[in-house]
Amino acid sequence: MIWQFTIRLKGTDALSDEQFETLFAAGCTDAVPASSCGEAWIDFDREAESLEAAMRSAVNEVRQAGLTIARVEVEDAAFAGA
Repeated sequence: MIWQFTIRLKGTDALSDEQFETLFAAGCTDAVPASSCGEAWIDFDREAESLEAAMRSAVNEVRQAGLTIARVEVEDAAFAGA
């Protein structure tokens, strides 16, 4: 199943090209970074057996890329399909 969620970043108002490349190299190939009004976040469409597994793997990869996480957000309809 593909799960949709957002990781909000702390201490980062926008991702540089270098940070984006590091994020991609860490495994976040299913991520779309964005920013607005001094806040940065990463939207994920992650395939995993459960939402928890999807979020845990994404959190680990974002941390591996050297970014600090403020919070993880999930919408009510958090899956995109099988």
